[in-house]
Amino acid sequence: MNRTFVQMLAELRELILRMGAHSEAILSKSLRALREKNVVLATEVKQDDLEIDRLDLAIDKGVLHALALQAPVAADLRTILAIKMIANELERIGDLSRNIAQSAIRIAERPEVVISDRLDALSRQSQEMLRQALDAFSRNDPRQAERVLAADDETDQLQDEVIQFELAQIPTQPENAFQAIDIMQVAKNLERVGDHATNIAENVILMAEARNVKHAAKL
Repeated sequence: MNRTFVQMLAELRELILRMGAHSEAILSKSLRALREKNVVLATEVKQDDLEIDRLDLAIDKGVLHALALQAPVAADLRTILAIKMIANELERIGDLSRNIAQSAIRIAERPEVVISDRLDALSRQSQEMLRQALDAFSRNDPRQAERVLAADDETDQLQDEVIQFELAQIPTQPENAFQAIDIMQVAKNLERVGDHATNIAENVILMAEARNVKHAAKL
């Protein structure tokens, strides 16, 4: 591997780690805005998401440059492709965080309602899955990535519990139906964050071990 290519890989890894840090921050901000009913914070999320989009474009450019000029093979090729796919997942997490922020604005503008404590648990779980997946990439650690995969079922269960709780509130408090719908939307977005964290972990395993575990449970 020549020195130019080593530098290209290092720059791509740096970009994806920066993108990951921004994705974690924007998710945290959107959830804080929801928790505190802070419209100002929620409004900032849309602007913050632009930096994730900029990094996504920079990674696209770097990946195409590396593929065109260096023709990498084996582990190097897997790393470059994994970086590109992880960037796609992080860009989607930015979009999901923006969705949560929009729900936070609507919830803040309406009368206060009871929110299931399972939503807090789901928030923590989704954030932890993302953190673990990015740490697994940073450390090139497939064992840590596998722990992320194992956590996905719990995220699904927590989402279901939030939705069941909110559906039970609507018949007795129909005036709060719009808030309940937004809370269910937040739960769905958080479950999708967990899915994207799972996809990141799968790409770490592919990168580190040349082992494709996508759809393994079904196939």
